[in-house]
Amino acid sequence: MNDSVDLRRLLEAWPYDPENDARMVLGEDGRRLMQVRTPVGIEQYEMDGRPDGLRPHGAESFLEYHHARLEQARSLGQEESFTLAPAECAELFHESTLYYFRYVRLFQLRDWQRTLRDTARNLRVFDFLKRYADREEDQRFLEKWRPYVLRVNSTASAMLALDKKDFVDALRIVSKAIETLEALEDVEDETFTFERERSLMALKELGAQIGRERPVTRVENLERQLRRAIELQEFERAAELRDKIKAAKSNNE
Repeated sequence: MNDSVDLRRLLEAWPYDPENDARMVLGEDGRRLMQVRTPVGIEQYEMDGRPDGLRPHGAESFLEYHHARLEQARSLGQEESFTLAPAECAELFHESTLYYFRYVRLFQLRDWQRTLRDTARNLRVFDFLKRYADREEDQRFLEKWRPYVLRVNSTASAMLALDKKDFVDALRIVSKAIETLEALEDVEDETFTFERERSLMALKELGAQIGRERPVTRVENLERQLRRAIELQEFERAAELRDKIKAAKSNNE
């Protein structure tokens, strides 16, 4: 074929390394792109919008297109008759996989804001399909992955809080995610069971790690000293520490 291109030089310039297989580059127009080196080639992702840069029906994505259809149905009082046909569900399934491929790499690159954006986007797809898919099998198709996406989403959110040194908010985010996972409706699927158990374990470990790294407040430090004084039966010191704790709490220390 006259229009075929041999990519060998391009691939040799970036040898495959599973420990360092993603990078950020600038496109010819200056926009940021993400490239991933696979064992046999290079993938390229748009950083914003649909990962492959396509605009189905002129919309940012199939999700945005179908949301616009839903809003039109609502404006006409026809929401009850709005459904997603099997072919439309298949489009959303495929599109969600593209976003999954991107946010996995964004997570690897510690781009927490975009990871949060893409996982939240896929969770909206789950909800959209569950509510409007015409066939019950399409309504349930993605639910087995909900625990995993929730975990990645909440982890990215917690890491954003940690970047701001907000340990309290990070712990709140992790605790809320654990509660959400535990409250999920059971799905009779091995993948769902595995992912929920794995996600709960990972989030509990993250919460414990945040707790260990969180700076100790003055009240917490005094309470530790108090427990130690009681263990050593140093009752006068324990009384002094109780007074200090009371004063520190009143001063919100």
